[in-house]
Amino acid sequence: MMLPLTDPLLLVFVALLALTLGSFLNVVIARLPVMLSRQWTLEAHQTLALTSSTQTQTQTQTQTTYNLLVPRSRCPECDTTIAWHDNIPLVGYLKRRGRCAQCQGHISVQYPLVEAASLALVLWVVWLHGLTFTGLAFALAGLTLLTLAVIDLRTLLLPDVLTLPLLWGGLLYQSTAHPDRLAESVIGAAAGYSIAWGFYWLFRLATGKEGLGRGDFKLLAALGAWCGWQSLPLILVLSATAGAVLGIILQLLLPRLRGAPMPFGPFLSAAGMLVLLGGDRVIELYYTVIGLSSI
Repeated sequence: MMLPLTDPLLLVFVALLALTLGSFLNVVIARLPVMLSRQWTLEAHQTLALTSSTQTQTQTQTQTTYNLLVPRSRCPECDTTIAWHDNIPLVGYLKRRGRCAQCQGHISVQYPLVEAASLALVLWVVWLHGLTFTGLAFALAGLTLLTLAVIDLRTLLLPDVLTLPLLWGGLLYQSTAHPDRLAESVIGAAAGYSIAWGFYWLFRLATGKEGLGRGDFKLLAALGAWCGWQSLPLILVLSATAGAVLGIILQLLLPRLRGAPMPFGPFLSAAGMLVLLGGDRVIELYYTVIGLSSI
């Protein structure tokens, strides 16, 4: 049953929930790569059986409690714990004008941008689908894509702990909400992975370099699971075009970036989000533009 947001109190509740989720996404974006790095470091030391002194130092670093809940948020400059009222989504950043209350050091603009993007995304989904199972599923998928995009932009990583649940979530959603489209979803997941894998090896054989990361394989597979195999050409066209245009602009404006690796995950995520939320209308428009009837 669809519940439109006609009640102002309900709209405010959804908006506050979206901002809270955006604040949590910032925690995931900042801490998950560090958590994974600690885990990989510990596993590497255990596998290589390094000296006892090195193991002791590594264990001290990795055994310090650090997860999505502990420790509390701190200033990246002075390591001072941020007060709860300065952690209120958007409000805290605007109140302090993007600076730490203790040392006046700059706080990254990423935090309010992710919170605002989460708010816009959730409201967009609810406006399209209301408070339904589809609305909830699409909101969670969109927030995951947003998280992956920012993590990849910051670290060139697309963690399996996010891409694989996104993939299985797409298959589960289609099997539950649209069982008649499950075959399209399965084919989309397999085709998405295969296309990215094929491009990776063609580019590597031609240039000796890696044109895609393996995380991109799984992300495109997840988008194929959510959107179906018919959507993959459009997702690839949109993401490749946007990536090429932005890459050229950045290299012209900032010569120091020439030759530097550029994350593809943000473009895949943005294109996938557009196709997912636009649905069949976006795909049909694409095929109309290129002069073909929709498949």
